[in-house]
Amino acid sequence: MFASPKCASQLPRRQCLRRGLLLALLACSANLAWAQPAAAATWRMATEYPASAMPGEGLATFADEVKARTAGAIDVKPSFDASAGVKSAQMPAAVKEGRLEGGDAFGGALGAVDPLFLLSSLPFVATSVDSARRLAGLARADYVRAFEAQGQHLLYVTPWPPTGLWSRNAVATLTDLRALSVRTYDETSTEVMRAAGAQPTNLSFADAMPRLKDGSVNAVLSSGDGGAGRKLWDYLPNFTAIGYAMPLSFTTVNAAAYAALPPALRASVDAAAQATEQKQWARLGTRLEENTTRMRANGVTIQDNPAPAVQQALRDAGAGAVAAWRTRVGSERAGVLDVFTRRERTAR
Repeated sequence: MFASPKCASQLPRRQCLRRGLLLALLACSANLAWAQPAAAATWRMATEYPASAMPGEGLATFADEVKARTAGAIDVKPSFDASAGVKSAQMPAAVKEGRLEGGDAFGGALGAVDPLFLLSSLPFVATSVDSARRLAGLARADYVRAFEAQGQHLLYVTPWPPTGLWSRNAVATLTDLRALSVRTYDETSTEVMRAAGAQPTNLSFADAMPRLKDGSVNAVLSSGDGGAGRKLWDYLPNFTAIGYAMPLSFTTVNAAAYAALPPALRASVDAAAQATEQKQWARLGTRLEENTTRMRANGVTIQDNPAPAVQQALRDAGAGAVAAWRTRVGSERAGVLDVFTRRERTAR
């Protein structure tokens, strides 16, 4: 039954049967090989933030989504608290070079890689959940291209709750503001705090903690989320809700590793990333209240209405920083901010 017409007509019957049997065995072997599950691809993905902070929860969610949607074909192994030895500013190089398959990086720490990544942390531009989401959507294609230039594929973004000012003493006057030795999180916030009269130092969260312990830093620019994750209340019992910004963290994977996936797996990864991002924005809706409750339970005094002089000094300094950012990125790429600003004004 396995002999070809040529075989049946030109070769002895026994030889034809042997050939047919060999073809059948080869087909069976091929089918068995196809049926064997391939070994799972392991993606090591890191963040410098705790598992309880928004980026940490995002990585854990993405790992679960990928496992479910790929039937375990990709095993995402998240790590937290910079335990992989990689902080946000170092993440693009680590992913591009293959030291990690992917990871989360705070956008403000990526300004040296590309100033476009500072967009979400520009002061007093997008300070509500809805406006931050609209700005993220408008800039999505620009972010994708910027990461492609770094050999990475953008998976999803994580929003942070509004940035405020943690401090050892209350910030009720300009004198109090100018007495701050403050940890800032990017080049822009460093410029803003310096222009407002404080003494800023741009530090990762991991590097800021020893400075808080030795007293050389007496304030931290951060959200209630990041502060709660690091228990800043142990050192800084005051929080001033200045509504500075709602920055983004970005989760990426090595572009070559992503491109090497079969189309069906790529689609599953994309779906997992989309689901994770939707859950991250949804979490933000309840996060503010949760953080406020936790902070107050740990003795933090929250100033929801900053002194007008303090707020005005910060806004004036912020305007200069936004203008400087426009110059750095150029008029073409700053266009996304122009579009956002026009739409926000029209919506009011």
